Amino acid sequence: MTARSTAATATRLAFLPESSLPPAVAWDGDGIRFLDQRALPFEIRVERARNADEIVAAIASLAVRGAPCIGVFGAYGIALLRRTVSDDNAFLAAAARVRAARPTAVNLAWAVDRVLASKDMLAEAEAIHREQEAVDAAIARHGAALMCDRARVITHCHTGGIATAGQGTALGIIIAAHRDGKQPTVFVNETRPLLQGARLTEFELRSAGVEAVLQVDSAAAVAMAREEIDLVLVGADRIARNGDTANKIGTYALAVLASHHGIPFYVAAPLSTFDARIETGADIPIEQRAPSEVTAFRTAPSAHPEARVFNPAFDVTPHHLVTAFVTERGILRPPYREAIDEVLRVSR
Repeated sequence: MTARSTAATATRLAFLPESSLPPAVAWDGDGIRFLDQRALPFEIRVERARNADEIVAAIASLAVRGAPCIGVFGAYGIALLRRTVSDDNAFLAAAARVRAARPTAVNLAWAVDRVLASKDMLAEAEAIHREQEAVDAAIARHGAALMCDRARVITHCHTGGIATAGQGTALGIIIAAHRDGKQPTVFVNETRPLLQGARLTEFELRSAGVEAVLQVDSAAAVAMAREEIDLVLVGADRIARNGDTANKIGTYALAVLASHHGIPFYVAAPLSTFDARIETGADIPIEQRAPSEVTAFRTAPSAHPEARVFNPAFDVTPHHLVTAFVTERGILRPPYREAIDEVLRVSR
């Protein structure tokens, strides 16, 4: 079953308040319902994944994206597969495919492993979803304290509720500050090559009533120089034990620019995004995606189809460029190895 808005009403529907959108991910008995993020902001499209092929395709195609949201979706996926695949070897093979669908974001592997280790897989998946909602609320509470009145913020990619299956990480902080009356202004990097910032972040901020200014990624430097930017606030897909941080491609450049201009650079992420098994960012696998994402946008060509393309989905920001991490347990500051080890030890 697929629910789609008509072409004539798609734009109007997409700009309803965010609370009117269907959930990013939801258990649906014999399938998993999800909001197809590729269609926003022009169309509200709800799809269902019913088997391993559809679960993997939803993740790999970015129909479901955002590290925490992928984790929740993957957790439900394993619970669904356990119910529908009777052969143990076939089930484990399907689970391994889901776990590997996006190699950089650690939340997916974390959630899959947690569900696989449980006796009641659906109950565990539901618990992961509830916990993510509570984690997002705590991140928003801690992070909003970092923002001054009328703060001018740059953010990159998309970290709202659609990306977490909760209320968001970095974007959740900004929206919480707005609701506290702080009136932030957000400079939204469009986020090449798939425009998650333009399509999703601007949309969620608009829906929440937050003042947003959309800019091309390469305008960040001049924005910092001329627009009195107070802070940069981004999310993360995997954080190494020393604080090196993998996030959407372009984040590293933003951190370098922030350092040059003396602007604080904050990373908001749940503890499930911290990977204590990885010592430094050099150990984080970086997903390389299809050249067609760069040589075309949707169906419109933007370069020669045979152009040589370098298309890493993520980059790694060295820990020394990160001012602090915002987690559900509070703010982590340098030295990061000690701070991360301690917070992970206490959370176990």
